[in-house]
Amino acid sequence: MPRYAAFRLWFILSLPAVLIAFKAGMSSDPQIFRALAHPAAEFSARLMILAMMATPLMLLFKGHEAPRWLCKNRRALGVSAFLYAAIHVLFYLIDRASWAVVTADLSKTYILAGWLGFAILLPLAATSCDYCVRRMGPRWKKLQRWAHPAALLVLLHWAAIYDWAHPFEAFLHFTPLLFLQGHRIWYWYLRPRPVRRQSEGF
Repeated sequence: MPRYAAFRLWFILSLPAVLIAFKAGMSSDPQIFRALAHPAAEFSARLMILAMMATPLMLLFKGHEAPRWLCKNRRALGVSAFLYAAIHVLFYLIDRASWAVVTADLSKTYILAGWLGFAILLPLAATSCDYCVRRMGPRWKKLQRWAHPAALLVLLHWAAIYDWAHPFEAFLHFTPLLFLQGHRIWYWYLRPRPVRRQSEGF
């Protein structure tokens, strides 16, 4: 039964990719890869947000089933986020069609932020398997914490597109994650804690 549930989750996560690939294959529009790069990026960002919301939601809603489900499946969500980011990068490279153009694009803030975020996600996705978890031990969690700066770079990449003309959509997507991470920081480091009274001696 657990294998069936995992297969069903991966099937659902793959559906947008299948639809994107179908549209790319059926279209004769030379701009199709530029057009489809955006939904691939949005799916990547949304899945990353869901994966990163798992732990703070567990703190906020202790004992509820939905956060536990997210925690159980966050590796699948995270890997899927990387795969959609890879599709986004692939379509971007096909659209630009020249390494000279790609290199020149690095002068743009949102392009540089996107490449840096993708570079961080690459080792996180590559080590998101049971073998790496066992081999790396505590170092695995330390590596996975790099998802936080990657998320900030993705937010910058999304918000800075079109010279910051339309940042609202990016911040709207990331606001729940920012709120939950703020609550997580407050819970672990800032919340008032009961003062322990020392027992009186004789």
